[in-house]
Amino acid sequence: MTRHNRVGRHTAKLLMASAMTLAAWSGVARAEGELHLYNWSNYFAPELLERFEQETGTKVTVDNYASEDDLLAKLQAGGGGYDVIFPGATTLGVMVEKGLLAKIEVSQMENFKNLLPAFTTIAGDENREYSAPYMWGTTGFTYDPAMVPGGKLEESWKELFEPRDELKGKIAMLNEVSDVWNAAAYYTGIDKCTEDPAEAQQILDLLMAQKPDVRLYSNDGTIDRMVAGEVAAHMQWNGAAHRVKEKKPDAVYVYPKEGTSFWTDVIAVPKDAPNLEAAKTFVNWMMSPEIAAIASNYTGYSNAVSGSGEFLREDLKADPAVNTPEDYNDRLRAFKACSPASKDLREKVWTKLKS
Repeated sequence: MTRHNRVGRHTAKLLMASAMTLAAWSGVARAEGELHLYNWSNYFAPELLERFEQETGTKVTVDNYASEDDLLAKLQAGGGGYDVIFPGATTLGVMVEKGLLAKIEVSQMENFKNLLPAFTTIAGDENREYSAPYMWGTTGFTYDPAMVPGGKLEESWKELFEPRDELKGKIAMLNEVSDVWNAAAYYTGIDKCTEDPAEAQQILDLLMAQKPDVRLYSNDGTIDRMVAGEVAAHMQWNGAAHRVKEKKPDAVYVYPKEGTSFWTDVIAVPKDAPNLEAAKTFVNWMMSPEIAAIASNYTGYSNAVSGSGEFLREDLKADPAVNTPEDYNDRLRAFKACSPASKDLREKVWTKLKS
């Protein structure tokens, strides 16, 4: 998941407020030492690294992973010395089940009161014992009108799964099993939590038929790839689509009519985090309105913190890729916790596709 953006024009306003932050937030404790974050690339504002260090005395460093499979493997191998991680809802549930996370009682933290009601619980961590919300958004696709026949594509996954001849070899997919599987399930009308091998085979058949037409599967470089015109259409997260439009204003983000995944990334702490107390301070800090706004302004995604709106960039509020039009609400499909049997089918399909 490539997350690249610049902090918006409200940055100066936020920085001027920095001097007052310590007095205003009693929840930010002094926590000297080092804090090691493990996150997607370009998915955390550098400004926040400096600000947390200034306000707490804790030095923050960030390492990046390329997929949630990499993140899960790292934790299963011992955690790699990381204090804070940023998994998606699917991986969060797996981590809770496997006992890989510290129970940090997020619902008891001071700034938990700032969360929007819809984000006070999440599948797999219903009581918010292990995680706080980070960014949320959707998974659709973006296209460049100048590179497609007639300048317009249908609002359907068909444009990627059964591309017209002019687009073959000029489309790209994400390299994330859940996103690709879910989109294929929506398009075929199959329950994304199916346990039926025959239905899984239908999804595999669709993906294998599409594979020769896909230029590449990648989570990294999706923005640069679209801006450079390397592909005409790209499966993307909506924040990446917003950043494409900053460089290519005519680019169109599509909410496919068959279904568009609605996802939430979270902030969590590995069970063997070297600096547990600093990690808990950090999680609470990230639920503050001004801090959440800085994160959104950088990533281009929405956050779950009430009161952050006054600090958001106007272009984020105006972009339908970020601020989903009401007419598309019925296309949004929330995360579902699938059974082990369903997950096993999904992994088998993905392995065959990528082999």
